[in-house]
Order: sequence, then C-alpha cells, then structure tokens
Amino acid sequence: MRFLPSRRNRRHARYYVLDVKLSARQRRRNRWRRTTLAFVWLLMLAAAGVGSWLAGDYLLRRYVYENPALSIRRLEIETDGVLSAEQIRSWAGVRRNDNVIALDLARVERDLKLVPAIETVVVERVLPNGLRIRITEREPIAQVTLPLARAGAPPASTHYMLDANGYFMFPIEVSQRATVAATNDSLPLVTGIPAQDIRPGRPSDSPQVRAALALVQAFQRSPMAGLVDLKQVAVDSPGALVVTTGQGNEITFALQNFAAQLTRWRLVHDHAQRFGKHVVSLDLAVANHSPLIWTDVAGMTPPAPPKPLKVSPYKKKHV
Repeated sequence: MRFLPSRRNRRHARYYVLDVKLSARQRRRNRWRRTTLAFVWLLMLAAAGVGSWLAGDYLLRRYVYENPALSIRRLEIETDGVLSAEQIRSWAGVRRNDNVIALDLARVERDLKLVPAIETVVVERVLPNGLRIRITEREPIAQVTLPLARAGAPPASTHYMLDANGYFMFPIEVSQRATVAATNDSLPLVTGIPAQDIRPGRPSDSPQVRAALALVQAFQRSPMAGLVDLKQVAVDSPGALVVTTGQGNEITFALQNFAAQLTRWRLVHDHAQRFGKHVVSLDLAVANHSPLIWTDVAGMTPPAPPKPLKVSPYKKKHV
C-alpha cells in the first residue's frame, strides 16, 4: 500500500536556506545607524529636560519669586523684652517688599540667635504677604566688670550682663531699646570671675557663678527684698558666696538652700533692729550659731535707705 506524505508533515519539514554573510562595510553602517539614532534620542530628551527646567524656572520667577502679591507688606515683630522692633528687623536682615517665599527663614533665625541678648526665635510666613517674628529676650539679673589694660592710657573697664542661665551679654544700647533705658546700678555686681571665663553669647561653666545667680533670684523673692540693696556677690571664696549690701552688710552664704539662709538673715536683721544694732557681718554658711558681728546704730553714719523695688520691663513669669 502506498503512503502519501501529508500536508502537515510537509509544512514542518526542514529546508536548506542559503547562508549570505554581510560584508564588514554593511555591519559598520548598521552600527553607525543605531548609534546615531540613540544619540539623537538622547539629544531630544536632554533638550526636553532643559526646556522643562527653563519653563519651570520662568514660571517660578514670574508667579512666585517676582510676584508683587507675595512681597512682604505686613511685618509683625513680637518681643517680651526691651528691644525695639526696628532693631530686631535690622538684625534679621528683612526689608519690606522682600519676597516672603524667597526669604530664607533659617538664615533669619540663625542671624537673630547670634545676638547674645536674644534667647529664642520663631520665624514664620503669614501668606500671602506677611512675616511674623517672635523673640524671647534674655533678662539681665546681674552684671560683670572686666578691667581693660591699655598701654599708655588710663585704666578702663567694660561691662557685661548675666541672665539667670549664666549667659554673658553686651549691654543693650539706648538706640536699641523701645523703652526708657534703665541704669545698671540696680543690678548686683558679680566679682571674682576670671577674665578668660567671660565669653559674650556663651554661658558660664562655673558652679559658683550659677550659684550666685540663683542667690540673686532667691533674694528678689525673699523677706530681705526691699530692706537692703544687693550690691555685690563675690565668687572667689571656695565653697561660699560673700554678699555686700548698699547698707554696709557683709553676708556669707553657702552654695545651696538660699531660701532658708535668707529667712535666717531676716530673723537676725529684725533682732538687731530691736536692740538698736547694725549687722556688720554674718556667716550664714555655718548652719548653727552663725558668726555675727554687729555695732551700735547710734555710733555710726546712718546707712543709705534701700532703693524701692522696680517692676521689670521684661514681660516674664517669675516662679
């Protein structure tokens, strides 16, 4: 019986195809064509990217950075101290009509924090055309005098302020104030600080200086406030603070528990007045039987009356 091949078998049958090898010139031509196409596509993509960037930059400048509607027209400066708004604005480097979006808030905050008299800064945009700056100032509670040695010139000195945290500050000039300038006579003088430890804008590292500032704060809330003036606090005695008052008292304090020591001082003060005595020196660093020297009021020049207590111009809550 004769078997005929089916169409299906013929369709899947293998046939010999003539091999034709391309010449080297043709291969190079194909490679150059592909490379050229790829380079053209890259150029087109780069041109599209540059065009998009230029268009975006133009739109940002036209509608954001150069938009008159976003120029600063409302500049709100709030402070809890004595600095004038114009002085704060000058330190911040902000001008009216500056673009509120283009303004570098971090730079403004950094520049203001470089001022020793400023403790904290908050800068925020108030869109569309406002800027708000809130300042917390350091309140000076004591002062330091640093002698200046100048060859061929009379001796001089410069003053620095100290806040409750021990930060050294330059005195605020009259032109920088929004309120009437107060004299430094009411601030007690801290003595005995080495010159190399006085660094404006930096806090004191001395435990005795920090104790002296704590004593000044405790005195303002003590029963002795208003009876004597705290004129000087010496910190050069190891383990003790020596206080001199405007009424001629010299009181020695330990470095802690000031409230109890100030209460004992008031008891001694009242007891001396009942007997017509004036306390010359009192060592409160000794817990029991504190050494005391007093003299008759009748045989001495009457001490200067204490200055009346003044309300602080700094709007702070003292606790």
